[in-house]
Amino acid sequence: MPHVEITITPATRIDELVTALPIAREVLERFGLQCAGCGVSKSETIEQGAAAHGLRVEPIVAALTQARLSGFVPQIAKDDRMPQRRAPGSLHGRARIAHIVPIMSGKGGVGKSLVTALTAIGLRRKHLRVGILDGDITGPSIPKLFGLRTPLAIEADPDAPPTKQGNPQPLLAPAITRSAIEVVSANLLTDKEDTAMIWRGPIVSGVIRQFFEQVLWSDLDVLLIDLPPGTSDAPLTVLQSLNIDGVVLVTMPQALATMIVRKAANLVHQLKKPILGVVENMSYFVAPDTGHRYDVFGPSYADRVAELAQAPVFARLPIDPEKARLADEGRIEEIDDPVCDQLATALLRALAAQPKAKETISLI
Repeated sequence: MPHVEITITPATRIDELVTALPIAREVLERFGLQCAGCGVSKSETIEQGAAAHGLRVEPIVAALTQARLSGFVPQIAKDDRMPQRRAPGSLHGRARIAHIVPIMSGKGGVGKSLVTALTAIGLRRKHLRVGILDGDITGPSIPKLFGLRTPLAIEADPDAPPTKQGNPQPLLAPAITRSAIEVVSANLLTDKEDTAMIWRGPIVSGVIRQFFEQVLWSDLDVLLIDLPPGTSDAPLTVLQSLNIDGVVLVTMPQALATMIVRKAANLVHQLKKPILGVVENMSYFVAPDTGHRYDVFGPSYADRVAELAQAPVFARLPIDPEKARLADEGRIEEIDDPVCDQLATALLRALAAQPKAKETISLI
């Protein structure tokens, strides 16, 4: 391998490094930084990538430099590959979550999971720490979108006293996507993604609380909660039990869907929770050969829903076969679409406009 003249520092951008030094991709993947091939690498430095994955940056820079000089991937110590799942908060041993935002609709099939994923990707590309709690227990989609298949690991609670039998208290460790988004989902409780969760409402509500309280979340800037359809057990558990900052409503341009989404908006208002914004999915289709726009499901109802919700329209998402393909292949993080930034920017603007909580919520 020819010698490559490039200075590698913590401030080196990942995509530029991989382009100039292809072996860098393999080195980064050995550390668990699989974001070298996803959209986040277009704006993220080595230092930012290491921080997002809970790793020390010094061993990564040293390994990359050694690979540049030798042309081979060096041996990497196990401790240097082990992420610190929770960055140290002001309360020792406790994860601190700055903002909690459920994504809901009331209507099934409108694309809540896709909107959740795109928003999370946009937030990560702004170098924020992001988690997704998949609250759709009986119909989870988030792991499929991100290509996650390995069941969640169980680790010992570092702070809780042992059980009466002397065993450590168990906690779930979230799955980590290629771009360091933390995910907890019922589909990651088993190694078979088509296993049916045949649980009644009270059990579903209890599982959602466990996913929130008994997981080794890192310190997060935003935790997104992908809610199932309806206005009963699961949404009520989240809206009433968790210290949420507000709700994002997802709708589509169809009168029936709009009517059901308005029910969800009324539920949120009755519980005196703010609605941060409205996203209309499947809003239109642009023919790739002619560029002509078609309103496949009819005219947009986003403004009507936003007026009822007393919230802005975050975005109108078109029908896009490329998004569908990447979602089906579990490669949603590779999407190159400004809508991710649009959703993230709109959400952060709405959160900034809300009254600040006295303190961020602490878990465990």
